[in-house]
Formats: sequence, C-alpha cells, structure tokens
Amino acid sequence: MQPKSIPLKERIIFALDVDSADHAKKLVERLEGHIRFFKVGLQLFLAGWFPVVEWIAERGHKVMLDLKFYDIPQTVKLAVGQLRGKGVTFATVHGNEPIVAAAVQAGAEVKILAVTVLTSFGQEDMEGFFGIRCKMEDLVVERARRALDSGAAGIVASGVEAPRLRSELGGDCLIITPGIRPAGTGTGRDDQKRIMTAGQAIRGGADYVVVGRPIRDAAEPIPIIEAMQAEIATSLQR
Repeated sequence: MQPKSIPLKERIIFALDVDSADHAKKLVERLEGHIRFFKVGLQLFLAGWFPVVEWIAERGHKVMLDLKFYDIPQTVKLAVGQLRGKGVTFATVHGNEPIVAAAVQAGAEVKILAVTVLTSFGQEDMEGFFGIRCKMEDLVVERARRALDSGAAGIVASGVEAPRLRSELGGDCLIITPGIRPAGTGTGRDDQKRIMTAGQAIRGGADYVVVGRPIRDAAEPIPIIEAMQAEIATSLQR
C-alpha cells in the first residue's frame, strides 16, 4: 500500500497547547521553517479564538482545529458551519455516527476527523470507568469504520491501532496519531497511555502524527523535530 503524497514538513502536526495567542505565535515563528501544520486545541482556542487560527493560516500553514465537537447533531452541524472561511484544514468530532454525519453535512471546506478513543485511556479505564468489556483495538476499529461510513475523511487513533486500521479500512482514509514520543525517551510521566515514536506510527499506517510536549518543552526543539522527520522519512521508504 503506497503512502500518501504528504510533504515531510506537514507530517508532524505540532500541538499548540499553550495559554495565550502570543505564546502560540512565538512557537509558530520559531518552528515554521521545519513544521507547516499546527493544532489548535481547546486551551488556545479559548485564549485566542478565531484570530489565532486565521493568523496561522494566513502565514501559509495548515490548521487542525481540535475541539472534539460533541453535542446533539444539529448543534454540531451549526458549530462546524462557523468554520467556513477560517483556514481550517481538519476539525475533530467525537466518533458518534449522527454527530459525524452532521459535521460533514455542515458543508464547510474542512475535513472531518472522528476521534475514536482518547489516547489517555487504557484498557483498564475502558472496563473500569465505562463498563465496556471488549478489547480496546476492537472498539477503535468499529468506531472508525462507522465514522468513515458516516462521511468522515479520517480518524484520530493511537499508533497501537494504526496497523489494523490501515489493513482493514484501506489506504484512502486519513489516520492521525497523537501520543507520539521521541525515540529513546520511554513512556514518560504524563496522561498519554497508548504511545509510540513517530517512525513507528507512520510505519504502522498513520498519515500524520500529533506532537506537543516533547517539542514544546525542549530546550532545543529543532533537533527533536529533525530526528522525528528522519524517522518518518525512513519509515516511508520501507
């Protein structure tokens, strides 16, 4: 299965998980020579609203608006409609079929990504908190299949599930993988549980990887980005 033709500088989506538009802009200006795709999540969106999204897009970069819309379908449809003309490439919704379908029906020039199971959840969380007794991978694949049938352009899932997703869902859908850590750093102590390296995720079938803290908190982020991109490039050649 041939990988999609995606520029290397867009393969890493950098998560701008910061508390102000000014901080986000400084990060974009520092990293934009190496990364051309940025994620705006709830924290930054509430701090900077649409102006920060439009500022990133006006600099020629792509934006993943990661608000994980979840509400009654009509409300989601109207909310996603507000993204028209804002320069958003991807927008996330929770992978419930009516919600996904409503987001797609909004008709905005945005690709809808369905969130399957958050990468902060492990098998024990699924069983203990939600009473779901199936395997995590089975749940992710089933939610992904239904979301794609409802019109989603792609899915957000951990790299752990990416190989099976790619095998069963084919090459057309987009797979975006968060929970990425630099090679050799171990699991770390944060809230991500289903994690892997950028190279492992791409080799397993992901199209994009979402990276935040390992780059944001590094004293020298550029070498980390370059190392991840080298991993990705090697994985794409296999």
